[in-house]
Amino acid sequence: MSRPDAPARRLILASASPRRVELLAQIGIAPDLVAPADIDETPLKAEPPARLAQRLACAKAAVVAAGYPNDVVLAADTVVALGRRLLEKPADEAEAAKFLNLLSGRNHRVFTGVAVASAGRTTWRVVETRVSFKPLSDAEVAAYVASGEWRGKAGGYGIQGRAAAFVSRIVGSHPAVMGLPLYEATNLLHGAGWRAEAA
Repeated sequence: MSRPDAPARRLILASASPRRVELLAQIGIAPDLVAPADIDETPLKAEPPARLAQRLACAKAAVVAAGYPNDVVLAADTVVALGRRLLEKPADEAEAAKFLNLLSGRNHRVFTGVAVASAGRTTWRVVETRVSFKPLSDAEVAAYVASGEWRGKAGGYGIQGRAAAFVSRIVGSHPAVMGLPLYEATNLLHGAGWRAEAA
């Protein structure tokens, strides 16, 4: 497609997560700009996890899109749920250990919302992935907490790091658990008329 004289729309990633940048790079996409969204991520009372993931992803996309109305904004949010209980980002080592012990030997769900804002319109998808943890020993929990990998991660773990050894089964999207469902993200970007340029 030939380019008009007007600048091409840029892809803005509304996240400071290096994992999301790495995931996009895996499929040949490099954001033109990384502009983290500053929003209140507090869940609403009795808010279902899927709805929370969707609401936060859309809110992040909208906040950043307001500053870049001529570009395409991609945002995402990941929520971990154990039954009806939300496991947010641990506040400290004690809470990280508590979360790991809760997840030990059990199944949980990871909901990742992804949203694309473009030309005043926001489209979104929520991906649910089921993850099973093996039973964790006290030593495994202590070592993981000491590694610091839990910091800033919903549920207190990152599947792309040491916690991969805890996962006995996963049903759904592995990249979604890392923070960005690539299939859904690319479909939303294509729906907004954005495609990566050939090298």
